[in-house]
Amino acid sequence: MSVRQDMRQVRLSVKAAVLAAIAGLGLGGSHAYAQSPAEALAQYNQRAEWEDKFDATLESLDAIKTSTPILSASTAEFMAGAINQYSMIVQRGGWGQVPPSNRPLRIGAQDSSVTELRRRLMASGDLEQTAGLSDTFDSYVDAAVRRFQVRHGLIPDGSVGQTTLVALNVPAEVRLRQLETNMIRLRAMSGFLGDRYVMVNIPAAEIEAVENGRVRSRHTAVVGKIDRQTPILNSKIYEVNFNPYWTVPVSIIRKDLIPKMKQDPQYLAKNKIRIFDWKNNELAWQQIDWNTEEATQYQFRQEPGEINSMGSMKLNFHNTHQVYLHDTPSKSLFGTDNRFHSSGCVRVQNVRDLVSWMLESTTPDWSRSRVDETIRSGLREDVKLKTQVPLYLTYITAWANEDGIVHFREDIYNRDGLYGGDVAGLQ
Repeated sequence: MSVRQDMRQVRLSVKAAVLAAIAGLGLGGSHAYAQSPAEALAQYNQRAEWEDKFDATLESLDAIKTSTPILSASTAEFMAGAINQYSMIVQRGGWGQVPPSNRPLRIGAQDSSVTELRRRLMASGDLEQTAGLSDTFDSYVDAAVRRFQVRHGLIPDGSVGQTTLVALNVPAEVRLRQLETNMIRLRAMSGFLGDRYVMVNIPAAEIEAVENGRVRSRHTAVVGKIDRQTPILNSKIYEVNFNPYWTVPVSIIRKDLIPKMKQDPQYLAKNKIRIFDWKNNELAWQQIDWNTEEATQYQFRQEPGEINSMGSMKLNFHNTHQVYLHDTPSKSLFGTDNRFHSSGCVRVQNVRDLVSWMLESTTPDWSRSRVDETIRSGLREDVKLKTQVPLYLTYITAWANEDGIVHFREDIYNRDGLYGGDVAGLQ
């Protein structure tokens, strides 16, 4: 085997290992960055750097993992540059459509649609203009697809599946209008937001913890379904509940709990949910007529524990929607492209990091070790923050950073209005 062949074999082995890690979210460590698509791709590129100098394709992708907050006052300036860039793309005729293929499009594939894929990736700057227009899906295309996927909030597996193909085929004109729409939103939020604040970007299903104008940590989130949307609002986080009870909101009692009890009368017992009237008297499930909405007149409280819907902690903030930021026992959803599964609340990956950061300055007697120990104990404890932390639940579907990297996300709640009510395919 030649040296070149040997190096290629090493490259493929490492690549397979990284993809396996991405698929399982086993990227190591508890730091929030380690779970993001950007970090996965950056890690992939760092490991690939030593093993294959023959197929080096892109500059460092550290720029994607910027520490500049989305709501930075300078983001509007970066957006102006992105609007100019996409205006020129539109003036040149935009980009063509990438046709679907009968075979999986990934590294090693040879297909006529790869030529159009190359043209598309060149048009948006994800693939070098000198990469050529062959029909072979080589490592140049592999790296470009991963870069594109990161910019669009997709798992960077380098494979052009249906979700990536849909994102590739959103017209340049739509992307330009998306940038213009979000420029207005970003300008409206460009004032002073606080020395420390938390920002939830709903379409990106991502959270930024910001301190002194820089991102301290990012956290993957799960947000509201299309029919149970996470509200857009400004508030303040005032309390952390450790090992919390969960009081089921009336909307969930009506939409979920009543139907489940009609199917399985043991549902409450299996999920450790107890029923109380408003005088705190406990009721048995047999005392309720489940063929009516009588259940909405009572309190349903899930006990703390491993299956509690709030997980190990809940973050309370002032709002009229009965929503919270919280942990979750369903960790697997953090590793998917589509993270719109909740009933309006925001599930936070690596929530301990976020809570420890909030408590370290606002409530100094709460160290990370104390946070961990309290969770381990399983005991209920409520902690009021001595200084409340501003919280912004926002809706940003396009933004740019200081290095000219332009990001897009799906208009999941159809608030951009770019498709006249049809949001299918906008990503």
